[in-house]
Amino acid sequence: MQINPTQLKQLIEASLFVLGKPLSAKMLKDTVLVDFTVSRDKIKAALDELQQDYQDRGVQLVKVAGGYRFQTLEVLSPFLQPLWQEKAPKYSRATLETLAVIAYRQPVTRGDIEQVRGVAISSHIIKSLSDRHWIKVVGHKEVPGRPALYATTLEFLAYFGLDTLADLPPLSDTESLQAVFSSVKLTPEQSEEQNTNE
Repeated sequence: MQINPTQLKQLIEASLFVLGKPLSAKMLKDTVLVDFTVSRDKIKAALDELQQDYQDRGVQLVKVAGGYRFQTLEVLSPFLQPLWQEKAPKYSRATLETLAVIAYRQPVTRGDIEQVRGVAISSHIIKSLSDRHWIKVVGHKEVPGRPALYATTLEFLAYFGLDTLADLPPLSDTESLQAVFSSVKLTPEQSEEQNTNE
């Protein structure tokens, strides 16, 4: 079945709004466009056009986690906060450090993380990151005890607005690291709490 360029853009736009999570050109072709004769290049061209269409709007089409999704402009965030009754979760420094070690050194075991951080990690931290779907077990290290190997997920990339792990800021760049974690709030109580929960 044929689809004209306008219909293609409309269907892609509607799909991205409905799903609310990143969709790749391949996923679009294999799902909503499966009954249409359309190349991946035409899908990509329609996505590029949509990015241009939304460039100066309050919502933009961005490429994250290997796919595309709509998200609001970052500068509008403070004005949109009253719309959410639930406050964003806050994470301790220990949790953020653990996540950073996993992101930069993956796949890693709990022992690897403890060696880098210099302190033991509570099971609560690993559970919290797993519950958020930011990390997952990707295998087991072939040593006695076969400890789990942890790595980040597509949800991690999407939450932090990264397309791939290559988009992580360099470790030597403190400002970039702070920018990556700027959307995660750390309270003074939680900062002190790290000493007792580690």
